[in-house]
Amino acid sequence: MTSFTESVPRLPLAGGVEIPQLGFGVFQVPPEETADVAGRALAAGYRHIDTAAAYGNEEGVADAIESSGLSRDEIFVTTKCFNNDHGYDEATRALESSLERLRMDQVDLYLIHWPVPTRDRYVDTWRAFIDAQEKGLVRAIGVSNFNADHLDRLVEETGVTPTVNQVELHPRLQQPDLRQKHEDLGIVTEAWSPLAQGEVLDDPAIGEIAEAHDKTAAQVVIRWHLQIGNVVIPKSVTQERIEANLEVFDFELDEGQLEAIEELDQAERIGPDPRTFVAP
Repeated sequence: MTSFTESVPRLPLAGGVEIPQLGFGVFQVPPEETADVAGRALAAGYRHIDTAAAYGNEEGVADAIESSGLSRDEIFVTTKCFNNDHGYDEATRALESSLERLRMDQVDLYLIHWPVPTRDRYVDTWRAFIDAQEKGLVRAIGVSNFNADHLDRLVEETGVTPTVNQVELHPRLQQPDLRQKHEDLGIVTEAWSPLAQGEVLDDPAIGEIAEAHDKTAAQVVIRWHLQIGNVVIPKSVTQERIEANLEVFDFELDEGQLEAIEELDQAERIGPDPRTFVAP
């Protein structure tokens, strides 16, 4: 019988790196609970953990990995550089601090958490990322919450394209134009808040599809992400849901069901707008 770990596809990133398409996010998991929650996710079969300096729980991720019995190279770890660490020197120090908290010599994917265009330092931050990758401190580099114009500027001014853009993406905010931009540039789309913090789970269209497959609404939405090519990182602290979110490889949405979900797009955000978000 194929394990959940073996079922999760891996998508290629530049440089020969592969990212598991289904991962586990620890956003809003309290630091004191992270080791337990992330540890249970690893035990369930997840091999991709997404954290960030701003979450304050990188140490808990390190504890979970060290307690898991898994080797470091079995687990794909993403962390992020936050807004108060933009700039070449600041971003360099921020990565060093994250590696120290994670107790790692290298992180698999490092992301600029937000572009913060009002500060206009994300290109210098990106240059620090490029150098960090050349030094072997990170395997792959990418961004989060970047719009098309932000991506164009990085490429134009540095010649290096992000491997990943992690953005808010769910049935009510499908971002088709940005996803097309990613495809044109060879960037992998990664979805945060993939279930819209649960707001899409009561939608009748999704409920009808779930009933047809004898699955939960959350499983249908995760399956939708996978089928349209997104990396997806659902988060839960409930054991039943941690396990259920992995049980999405024994069914497939047909074209009519994919179209029904596509029709739910309202360009409706639940998180901040990248054009204006400037929190520290």
